[in-house]
Amino acid sequence: MIFIRIIQRELKIALRKKAEILNPLWFFLIVLTLFPLVIGPDPKLLAKIAPGIAWVAALLSALLSFERLFRDDFIDGSLEQLMLTAQPLVLTCLAKVISHWLLTGLPLILLSPIAGLLLSLDMHIWTALVLTLLLGTPILSCIGAIGVALTVGLRKGGVLLSLLILPLFIPVLIFAASVLDAASLNLPYNGQLAVLSAMFVAALTLSPFAVAAALRVSLDQ
Repeated sequence: MIFIRIIQRELKIALRKKAEILNPLWFFLIVLTLFPLVIGPDPKLLAKIAPGIAWVAALLSALLSFERLFRDDFIDGSLEQLMLTAQPLVLTCLAKVISHWLLTGLPLILLSPIAGLLLSLDMHIWTALVLTLLLGTPILSCIGAIGVALTVGLRKGGVLLSLLILPLFIPVLIFAASVLDAASLNLPYNGQLAVLSAMFVAALTLSPFAVAAALRVSLDQ
């Protein structure tokens, strides 16, 4: 199946360029390490601001990896070949988004225990952080893919990409922060998680169509 082969192709290419996978992860860990050094080792203070720090670090590390989503394929001409396959372009875009999440979002979730140790998170707050990352990072990949598709034909589209997608990340950050605030106060956060889940389903359903349309516009220019 072409869908599975595209995902396998992306993973193989990423394994050949390990630095592009490791750089965002190193950035995530460095940010988490620097904050305790700057504000001090007070566990109560760290526990209060740690979830927000973790989410901001995750967002910024995701920004480092967005540009390679379609840019390399555009440069070597393989993007046009992917668009001409028998598979609908929407499914091709969905495969690219899933591949990006497997290479960026999933490793961040796997690194979350280290984040919990560095930031002195209680177990229930760490659980809430993992749940928000599990639902929120795919949304970041979906939104980022739309921005990359719109700027793929530009020589210096990195700044424009950030301006396009950062405002769209704000709702995800708001509801993720709401979940973590409720967890820190030992309050239920099922409602906030339900909203994040709805955003996740909407992003996964609608973003491939937006990415496909954006690629057609970018490559027609």
